[in-house]
Amino acid sequence: MACIALAACASVRTADVRLPAAFEAPPGAAADAVALDRWWTAFNDPQLTGLVEQALAANPDARSAAARLDEARATRTSALVGFLPQGNLAGSAKKTHSTQLAGTPIDIPGFSTSGDSEAYSGTFNVSWELDLFGRIFAARRAANADVAAARFDYEATRASLAAQVADAYFQARGLAIQLADAHETARIERSLYDIATRRAQAGLAATADADRVAGDLSQADAQVAALEAQLQAQRRTLLILAGRTVEPTANIDVPPSVGAPPPVPAAVPSQLLARRPDVRRAQAQVASAAGRLDVAKLAFLPTFTLTPGVGWSKNVQPGFFAETSNWSIGAGVTQPVLNIPNLLAQLHIQNARTEQSVIAYEKAVQTAFSESEGALVNLDADRRRVAILTEGEARAARAAKASRIGYDRGLNDLQTTLSTEQSWRSVRSQLTAAQVQALRRAVQAYKALGGGWPAQAFPSIAQAR
Repeated sequence: MACIALAACASVRTADVRLPAAFEAPPGAAADAVALDRWWTAFNDPQLTGLVEQALAANPDARSAAARLDEARATRTSALVGFLPQGNLAGSAKKTHSTQLAGTPIDIPGFSTSGDSEAYSGTFNVSWELDLFGRIFAARRAANADVAAARFDYEATRASLAAQVADAYFQARGLAIQLADAHETARIERSLYDIATRRAQAGLAATADADRVAGDLSQADAQVAALEAQLQAQRRTLLILAGRTVEPTANIDVPPSVGAPPPVPAAVPSQLLARRPDVRRAQAQVASAAGRLDVAKLAFLPTFTLTPGVGWSKNVQPGFFAETSNWSIGAGVTQPVLNIPNLLAQLHIQNARTEQSVIAYEKAVQTAFSESEGALVNLDADRRRVAILTEGEARAARAAKASRIGYDRGLNDLQTTLSTEQSWRSVRSQLTAAQVQALRRAVQAYKALGGGWPAQAFPSIAQAR
């Protein structure tokens, strides 16, 4: 009784999952749950949608997570059937032929030194633990929570995979824009080279001007070659993610353009507890640890078993025949005594594991909040940065065009023209990077808010128990 009282002291601490009432970020647009469940459709890009759906169906990570879920379900079944009646049907048959080679022959019914004898038997013995204290319910809670954790891990893998595909796709779009810009830069440098050559031939400029532009032109051509290789590698990454490894990279069409990121649905921090699959998985792991803690407590109580059985036997010998049947029923009780110190140690171990799972749950909630707020704040900053750079790029482009015209007409020197051109290319490069970053940040925000899986289809762990 003292040990049972001591075991009762081991309990599950309530996790501290308090969160601020709102994110310190601009509010998002109103959207329903479906917008988060399949957020990639909000970009209105059929190719992106197709790539994500193909990855969810064929990617090895998704298939491996599904196999782990199947394993968890089979493990639950294995854990629970141990509480059902256990028993095996056994049978045997034996025939013996004896020949006496020497000595005095014996021929007594039931015992003969020569002749044929046969023996047959069959038994069915059962052992059944009577669950008077709820061990099976505690084990079932733990097993169900393990399956729930595996299911949430499966959903988290799929959500992460969808985000990974979208991120790789937008990186490819960014590389396509950079490649188009590099081609345009090479064209402009070639045009400046032609102008510088004509001016030098006419005696209006030094021949060194053409040589300097030729150096810039070679750099532009080298940049084109490097970006073409990077874009091809990114296309291959997309094909591998989508499970289309054997296809040529030309099957992925990557237009050199990006649009504005779609609005992110409005959310409050408390919704992360229901929407984030990693948070739900951590919550399920707490429930699993709590069930195992209950099992460890119940190990101090006695175990009652029933052992019914039936049997049949048949024996045939020279001059003798017998056939019998039998049944039996027995009961047993086991009370831990000398192994109580070991049970206490196991209880303390499980209590510590339970505390670890609670702490992991709290950390998962904190991480979810940090990722969500960070993604929302950075997305807003990216939107404002794109707006500023868009205006700056337009003005720099006008200045570069005017400078080239002035150099062609002899109104500007080469240094001024090249400086204006480099300034425009720098701003344009920053704009492209900001546009791609805004799209990637939108993907991060959707994922951080718990998008990518049908959260409404899953009840809370408490309801599932």
